[in-house]
Amino acid sequence: MKERIEVNRNIHFGKPCIAGTRITVQSVLELVKEGISFTAIIKDYYAELKVEDIQACIEYAIDVVAAEEIHISTPV
Repeated sequence: MKERIEVNRNIHFGKPCIAGTRITVQSVLELVKEGISFTAIIKDYYAELKVEDIQACIEYAIDVVAAEEIHISTPV
């Protein structure tokens, strides 16, 4: 799935996009968050996408969160 997402500093200022498109991972995830089905996302918003592209966006987000460093500060 990782080959379906690319980061190019010349496209959307380096935001992750679906490979070969200018569709950002964020845009796709926002539609998923709204409860729009994968089929509807493809039919009504981004006809060039495949279900695997949407799944790759979700996997990318999970990978980003998994790699995130969390710093917890205790109140003084």
